[in-house]
Amino acid sequence: MSAGPRGGAGARPVLAALARAYGDLAEAAAALDATSCWAPTGCLGWSARDLLHHLLGDAQRALVALAVPLPPGSATPDRDAVTYWRDAPSGRADPAQRELRAERATAATWGLEPLVSTATGTWVAVVSLAGRTDADALVRTQGHVLRVEDLLSTLVVEAAVHHLDLVVGVDGEGPAAGPLAEARRVLEGLLGRPAPTGGGDRAWVEVATGRRAPDPEQLRSLGEDARRLPLLG
Repeated sequence: MSAGPRGGAGARPVLAALARAYGDLAEAAAALDATSCWAPTGCLGWSARDLLHHLLGDAQRALVALAVPLPPGSATPDRDAVTYWRDAPSGRADPAQRELRAERATAATWGLEPLVSTATGTWVAVVSLAGRTDADALVRTQGHVLRVEDLLSTLVVEAAVHHLDLVVGVDGEGPAAGPLAEARRVLEGLLGRPAPTGGGDRAWVEVATGRRAPDPEQLRSLGEDARRLPLLG
Protein backbone atom coordinates (compact mmCIF):
# COMPACT_ATOMS: atom_id res chain seq x y z
CA MET A 1 0.00 0.00 0.00
CA SER A 2 1.33 3.41 -0.93
CA ALA A 3 0.75 6.81 0.68
CA GLY A 4 -2.58 5.94 2.24
CA PRO A 5 -5.51 3.52 2.65
CA ARG A 6 -6.85 3.28 -0.90
CA GLY A 7 -7.56 -0.45 -0.84
CA GLY A 8 -10.58 -2.03 -2.51
CA ALA A 9 -13.85 -2.04 -0.60
CA GLY A 10 -15.94 -4.43 -2.68
CA ALA A 11 -19.66 -3.77 -2.57
CA ARG A 12 -19.48 -1.37 0.39
CA PRO A 13 -19.57 2.15 -1.06
CA VAL A 14 -19.17 3.90 2.30
CA LEU A 15 -16.04 1.86 3.01
CA ALA A 16 -14.76 2.75 -0.46
CA ALA A 17 -15.44 6.42 0.23
CA LEU A 18 -13.56 6.19 3.53
CA ALA A 19 -10.58 4.51 1.89
CA ARG A 20 -10.46 7.30 -0.68
CA ALA A 21 -10.95 10.04 1.93
CA TYR A 22 -8.18 8.75 4.17
CA GLY A 23 -5.89 8.07 1.21
CA ASP A 24 -6.26 11.63 -0.01
CA LEU A 25 -5.72 13.00 3.50
CA ALA A 26 -2.55 10.92 3.78
CA GLU A 27 -1.22 12.50 0.59
CA ALA A 28 -2.12 15.97 1.83
CA ALA A 29 -0.44 15.31 5.18
CA ALA A 30 2.70 13.98 3.50
CA ALA A 31 2.99 17.24 1.55
CA LEU A 32 3.15 19.37 4.72
CA ASP A 33 6.48 20.80 5.79
CA ALA A 34 7.80 22.69 8.79
CA THR A 35 6.19 25.91 7.54
CA SER A 36 2.94 24.77 5.91
CA CYS A 37 1.98 22.59 8.89
CA TRP A 38 1.31 25.82 10.81
CA ALA A 39 -0.81 27.33 8.02
CA PRO A 40 -4.33 28.41 9.04
CA THR A 41 -7.26 26.24 8.03
CA GLY A 42 -11.00 26.57 7.57
CA CYS A 43 -11.41 25.82 11.29
CA LEU A 44 -10.98 29.18 12.99
CA GLY A 45 -7.79 29.19 15.06
CA TRP A 46 -6.71 25.71 13.91
CA SER A 47 -3.46 25.13 12.05
CA ALA A 48 -2.95 22.26 9.61
CA ARG A 49 -1.06 20.43 12.37
CA ASP A 50 -3.96 20.87 14.82
CA LEU A 51 -6.40 19.56 12.24
CA LEU A 52 -4.22 16.55 11.47
CA HIS A 53 -4.00 15.70 15.15
CA HIS A 54 -7.78 16.00 15.49
CA LEU A 55 -8.31 13.60 12.56
CA LEU A 56 -5.84 11.17 14.12
CA GLY A 57 -7.85 11.18 17.33
CA ASP A 58 -11.05 10.57 15.40
CA ALA A 59 -9.51 7.53 13.69
CA GLN A 60 -8.10 6.18 16.96
CA ARG A 61 -11.56 6.36 18.51
CA ALA A 62 -13.01 4.46 15.53
CA LEU A 63 -10.25 1.86 15.71
CA VAL A 64 -11.14 1.10 19.32
CA ALA A 65 -14.84 0.83 18.45
CA LEU A 66 -14.20 -1.49 15.51
CA ALA A 67 -11.88 -3.69 17.55
CA VAL A 68 -14.57 -4.45 20.14
CA PRO A 69 -17.96 -4.80 18.39
CA LEU A 70 -20.88 -5.42 20.72
CA PRO A 71 -22.08 -9.00 21.20
CA PRO A 72 -25.08 -9.84 19.00
CA GLY A 73 -28.36 -9.04 20.72
CA SER A 74 -26.73 -7.03 23.50
CA ALA A 75 -27.84 -3.60 22.27
CA THR A 76 -29.87 -1.77 19.65
CA PRO A 77 -28.72 1.25 17.62
CA ASP A 78 -29.73 4.64 18.95
CA ARG A 79 -28.04 6.60 16.14
CA ASP A 80 -27.45 6.21 12.42
CA ALA A 81 -25.27 8.05 9.89
CA VAL A 82 -27.56 11.10 9.98
CA THR A 83 -28.89 11.24 13.54
CA TYR A 84 -25.36 10.83 14.93
CA TRP A 85 -24.77 14.48 14.04
CA ARG A 86 -27.94 15.94 15.52
CA ASP A 87 -26.50 16.43 18.99
CA ALA A 88 -22.91 17.03 17.89
CA PRO A 89 -21.53 20.29 19.34
CA SER A 90 -21.28 23.20 16.95
CA GLY A 91 -17.83 24.43 16.01
CA ARG A 92 -18.98 27.84 17.20
CA ALA A 93 -19.81 26.71 20.74
CA ASP A 94 -17.67 27.42 23.78
CA PRO A 95 -16.85 23.71 24.34
CA ALA A 96 -15.23 23.69 20.89
CA GLN A 97 -12.93 26.48 21.99
CA ARG A 98 -11.86 24.42 24.98
CA GLU A 99 -11.28 21.48 22.64
CA LEU A 100 -9.19 23.74 20.41
CA ARG A 101 -6.93 24.77 23.28
CA ALA A 102 -6.42 21.14 24.29
CA GLU A 103 -5.89 20.08 20.68
CA ARG A 104 -3.23 22.71 20.05
CA ALA A 105 -1.39 21.94 23.27
CA THR A 106 -1.26 18.23 22.44
CA ALA A 107 -0.46 18.63 18.74
CA ALA A 108 2.48 20.89 19.57
CA THR A 109 4.18 18.02 21.43
CA TRP A 110 4.44 15.96 18.24
CA GLY A 111 7.14 16.27 15.63
CA LEU A 112 5.61 16.64 12.19
CA GLU A 113 7.03 13.40 10.79
CA PRO A 114 5.79 11.18 13.65
CA LEU A 115 2.40 12.89 13.56
CA VAL A 116 1.99 12.30 9.82
CA SER A 117 3.28 8.73 10.08
CA THR A 118 1.01 7.86 13.00
CA ALA A 119 -2.05 9.43 11.38
CA THR A 120 -1.45 7.68 8.06
CA GLY A 121 -0.85 4.32 9.73
CA THR A 122 -3.99 4.69 11.84
CA TRP A 123 -6.10 5.57 8.80
CA VAL A 124 -4.80 2.45 7.03
CA ALA A 125 -5.62 0.36 10.10
CA VAL A 126 -9.18 1.72 10.33
CA VAL A 127 -9.92 0.90 6.69
CA SER A 128 -8.34 -2.54 7.00
CA LEU A 129 -10.22 -3.47 10.19
CA ALA A 130 -13.49 -2.02 8.86
CA GLY A 131 -13.14 -4.18 5.77
CA ARG A 132 -12.97 -7.28 7.98
CA THR A 133 -15.92 -6.25 10.17
CA ASP A 134 -19.56 -6.98 9.33
CA ALA A 135 -21.23 -3.81 8.07
CA ASP A 136 -24.26 -4.53 10.28
CA ALA A 137 -22.30 -5.25 13.46
CA LEU A 138 -22.94 -2.79 16.28
CA VAL A 139 -20.31 -0.64 17.93
CA ARG A 140 -20.33 1.88 20.74
CA THR A 141 -18.74 5.32 20.33
CA GLN A 142 -19.29 8.80 21.74
CA GLY A 143 -21.90 7.34 24.10
CA HIS A 144 -24.03 5.95 21.26
CA VAL A 145 -24.61 2.60 19.57
CA LEU A 146 -24.61 2.42 15.79
CA ARG A 147 -23.96 0.05 12.91
CA VAL A 148 -20.41 -0.23 11.62
CA GLU A 149 -21.42 1.19 8.24
CA ASP A 150 -22.96 4.21 9.94
CA LEU A 151 -19.78 4.71 11.97
CA LEU A 152 -17.79 4.65 8.72
CA SER A 153 -20.10 7.28 7.25
CA THR A 154 -19.39 9.60 10.18
CA LEU A 155 -15.68 9.18 9.50
CA VAL A 156 -16.17 10.01 5.82
CA VAL A 157 -18.07 13.18 6.68
CA GLU A 158 -15.45 14.24 9.21
CA ALA A 159 -12.61 13.54 6.77
CA ALA A 160 -14.27 15.28 3.83
CA VAL A 161 -15.23 18.42 5.74
CA HIS A 162 -11.84 18.75 7.39
CA HIS A 163 -10.07 18.11 4.10
CA LEU A 164 -11.93 21.17 2.81
CA ASP A 165 -10.65 23.02 5.88
CA LEU A 166 -7.09 21.85 5.30
CA VAL A 167 -6.79 23.14 1.75
CA VAL A 168 -7.79 26.65 2.80
CA GLY A 169 -4.22 27.34 3.89
CA VAL A 170 -2.15 24.92 1.79
CA ASP A 171 -2.04 23.79 -1.82
CA GLY A 172 -4.33 20.85 -2.56
CA GLU A 173 -7.42 19.74 -4.42
CA GLY A 174 -9.53 18.80 -1.43
CA PRO A 175 -11.78 15.74 -1.05
CA ALA A 176 -12.71 13.53 -3.97
CA ALA A 177 -16.18 12.98 -5.43
CA GLY A 178 -16.98 9.85 -3.37
CA PRO A 179 -16.39 11.36 0.08
CA LEU A 180 -18.16 14.58 -0.95
CA ALA A 181 -21.17 12.62 -2.19
CA GLU A 182 -21.45 10.80 1.14
CA ALA A 183 -21.15 14.09 3.02
CA ARG A 184 -23.89 15.55 0.82
CA ARG A 185 -26.14 12.55 1.48
CA VAL A 186 -25.77 12.95 5.24
CA LEU A 187 -26.28 16.72 5.12
CA GLU A 188 -29.42 16.24 3.03
CA GLY A 189 -30.60 13.85 5.73
CA LEU A 190 -30.06 16.55 8.33
CA LEU A 191 -31.89 19.05 6.11
CA GLY A 192 -34.76 16.62 5.57
CA ARG A 193 -34.98 17.14 1.82
CA PRO A 194 -32.80 17.36 -1.30
CA ALA A 195 -30.23 20.14 -1.19
CA PRO A 196 -29.91 22.91 -3.78
CA THR A 197 -28.23 21.58 -6.90
CA GLY A 198 -26.26 24.68 -7.89
CA GLY A 199 -22.49 24.41 -7.52
CA GLY A 200 -22.27 20.66 -6.98
CA ASP A 201 -21.53 18.58 -3.89
CA ARG A 202 -18.52 20.58 -2.73
CA ALA A 203 -20.39 23.87 -2.76
CA TRP A 204 -23.32 22.39 -0.85
CA VAL A 205 -21.08 20.79 1.77
CA GLU A 206 -19.30 24.12 2.28
CA VAL A 207 -22.62 25.97 2.59
CA ALA A 208 -24.26 23.37 4.85
CA THR A 209 -21.29 23.38 7.25
CA GLY A 210 -20.90 27.15 7.36
CA ARG A 211 -17.71 27.23 5.30
CA ARG A 212 -19.34 29.37 2.60
CA ALA A 213 -22.32 31.74 2.54
CA PRO A 214 -25.21 30.53 0.36
CA ASP A 215 -25.57 32.36 -2.93
CA PRO A 216 -28.92 33.95 -3.95
CA GLU A 217 -30.00 30.86 -5.91
CA GLN A 218 -29.30 28.59 -2.95
CA LEU A 219 -31.13 30.94 -0.61
CA ARG A 220 -34.20 30.88 -2.85
CA SER A 221 -34.10 27.09 -3.03
CA LEU A 222 -33.66 26.68 0.72
CA GLY A 223 -36.40 29.13 1.67
CA GLU A 224 -37.08 29.08 5.42
CA ASP A 225 -34.56 26.25 5.81
CA ALA A 226 -31.76 28.75 5.20
CA ARG A 227 -32.22 29.86 8.81
CA ARG A 228 -31.10 26.40 9.96
CA LEU A 229 -27.62 26.78 8.50
CA PRO A 230 -25.09 25.57 9.35
CA LEU A 231 -26.51 22.09 9.69
CA LEU A 232 -23.16 20.88 11.00
CA GLY A 233 -20.44 22.97 12.63
